[in-house]
Amino acid sequence: MVWTNLANAPVPSSDKPAILQVIPALDAGGAERTTIDIARALSARGFRALVATSGGRMVSLLESTGAELVPLPLNSKAPHTLLQNAHRLAKTIRRKQVNLIHARSRAPAWSGLLAARATHIPFVTTYHGIYNASNALKRLYNSVMVRSDAVVANSQWTADHIVREHRIAAERIAVIHRGVDLEEFDPAGVSPERIDRMRSAWDVPPGHTVVLLPGRLTRWKGQLLFIEALAQLEREHLLGDITALLVGDAQGRDQYVAEVRRAIARNGLQTTIKIVPHVEDMPAAYLVSDIVVSASIDPEAFGRVAAEAGAMGRAVIATDHGGAREVVLPERSGLLVRPGDPFALARALHRWVALDEKERAVLGSVGRAHVRANFSLERMCADTLALYRSLLRA
Repeated sequence: MVWTNLANAPVPSSDKPAILQVIPALDAGGAERTTIDIARALSARGFRALVATSGGRMVSLLESTGAELVPLPLNSKAPHTLLQNAHRLAKTIRRKQVNLIHARSRAPAWSGLLAARATHIPFVTTYHGIYNASNALKRLYNSVMVRSDAVVANSQWTADHIVREHRIAAERIAVIHRGVDLEEFDPAGVSPERIDRMRSAWDVPPGHTVVLLPGRLTRWKGQLLFIEALAQLEREHLLGDITALLVGDAQGRDQYVAEVRRAIARNGLQTTIKIVPHVEDMPAAYLVSDIVVSASIDPEAFGRVAAEAGAMGRAVIATDHGGAREVVLPERSGLLVRPGDPFALARALHRWVALDEKERAVLGSVGRAHVRANFSLERMCADTLALYRSLLRA
């Protein structure tokens, strides 16, 4: 698209355009991290960055980018709150002289759409997920994500899904892949002390092959499927010396966590599988591991885990659907397995565990080169800011 040629165009010297991003909360996830990454890029390139959100533990990180926080209850889906938020956003747009609004989730997108139309400024949406629709009402609710002046898809798979689901022209969609910070996710930048400290904190026995499954503790991320795959290897006496780590937030899903613990105990895997709460130092976590698994039951719109693991030079096993097909190079940087199939996952794990360190290093180097070439944070930010510039000039 023509806007990609504007990535480094200067901001008009007479003004600093203000970009307002809206998102329900800033706790954890790809959309939240992207919001902060774009806020940082905006501040660095002469824009004014504002983010409207209900809050969350990543607020301090947002404020460190130089962005301005606009506290609003955008995590509510109640119709009357959506209307109130639209009024509040419109007031913010006028008071702060906002030039463009970018919504990253459906509930705040409805408020953002109304506010943008009331104030006559461009409105952008990003499809960070697949937003399944089981009925006409849900499809109507989801449709706000294509009622914008520009629709951003975070992978080609997501773009194709949008076209199928909403029957819009592919030309209306800008594919901007989620970016990985290649300075943060750089194996050379992680000290041996950080790795040793994490191995010690997780009590990983020497000589064990470490298999990491990062992601929120929620059913669709596939933790139960992963447990069943490991149980299958145990039944076949193929498990060997493995330490498996489930790394991620429960975010209040206590019943699901209890179900995961019961599945671990039922299969006699208490000494094999550890549940680790939220981890801040994910680069070190990836380097503690030998193999990284993304076992999502539903398609991932992009596949951030596979991309980050690839950037850290780790062999990846991912489910063969969604954005993972763009991130993982089958048989070259990782393996793709049939969705929802614990036996296929078990076979892939057994195959990858059997590799020696040199063979895994080859896979990792291919994966890192692929991520650097296609999924860098720098590229994502440049393409997004170029899109903003094209809309502002139009």
